[in-house]
This record gives sequence, structure tokens and C-alpha cells, in this order.
Amino acid sequence: MATIAGMHDVDRVVEIITLAFATDPVWGVALTRPDGRTDHSSAYWRPYVEGAMLHSTVYLNEGSSAVSIWIPPHCDEMTKGQEAEVLSVVENSLPLGSTPKMLELWDRFAIAQPQEPPHAYLSFLATHPDHRGGGVGQQLLRENLDAFDAQELPTYLESTNPANNHRYVRAGFSPVGLFESPFNNAPITKMWRAVGGK
Repeated sequence: MATIAGMHDVDRVVEIITLAFATDPVWGVALTRPDGRTDHSSAYWRPYVEGAMLHSTVYLNEGSSAVSIWIPPHCDEMTKGQEAEVLSVVENSLPLGSTPKMLELWDRFAIAQPQEPPHAYLSFLATHPDHRGGGVGQQLLRENLDAFDAQELPTYLESTNPANNHRYVRAGFSPVGLFESPFNNAPITKMWRAVGGK
């Protein structure tokens, strides 16, 4: 049974996301330094987590091995201050040429997301690497989608790993577009799910 995460869960949520996205085709490349270092990644993800906490839409599964982060309709992922924190991590931890590419990547995500109709946005779905393959992330997603269906609220996400696309399709999402990362041209799939997955 999914529970709403609180501020006392921030460290665990950040840990799961940091580890889960370390090898992501988009974020793993964007956040890895030329020397292979990634110790700055948790500082990058923390403002995203803390921003979503303001909406009470961060969910942990039983056992805290998987997390989903949703952004309600017409709400921001982060405050302006949190956005500045993320930019600071990029500017101070990554090579000089990474900043314009990261700004472009953020712009592409922002432009890709539809404004209407109102929908819940799946910002992150992540499973701790120690628990991959057990279906815990998909179970958490199903619980979330059942709740949104009950609210008659459609959902939207961007899949940064093509290997996961079939899992989202199985959950009722449909691909509705594509854009690429400016770091390595990795594809990012826009996916929409009508109420009930129809």
C-alpha cells in the first residue's frame, strides 16, 4: 500500500532517485562528469523532491523501495529558490559546457508537457536498484493510477529510457510524441494516459 512521503522521508526518496537514474540514458549522461564522478547527483535531485513535497504527492511503496513523484494540475515542480539550487549544482559541479545544454534540456521538457486538459504529471518513478525486477515500481504506479482514475484525472509522463516504454504502455499510456536530449540525442518519449487507460 502506497503512503504519502513526508519531509522525514526526503533522504530516502533522494537516495532512490539518485541510484535509479545514475544509469539512465538521459540523466545518467547529463549528470556524469568527464571523470566519472556523480557525487553531486543527490544535491541535483533534492530540490525536485522537496518541491514535490509541498504538494503532498510523493509516494513510497510499503518497504520504501520504490517512489513516485507526481505534480498536480497547473502546479510547479519547484519554487524559484529550488530552481536556483538546481542550477547552482549544474554550474558548480559539471563542466562549463554542460550549463547551456542543461538549460536546453529543461526547456525541451517544459515545452513538451501539454497545458490542457488538466492532468497529473509523473515527474519520477524510481525503484531502488536492490529491488529492481520485482515489479514494485509498477505496483506503485498502478495504485497511483487507480487513485487518479477515481478522480477522473488523466496523466502524463516523459520516459527517458526506451526500455521502460512497454511498461507504461501496459499501464495504459500511449506515446504521443518524441524529443531528444541535447547531450547525446537520446530519445525522450512523451506519453499520455486517458482516464481508465483508454
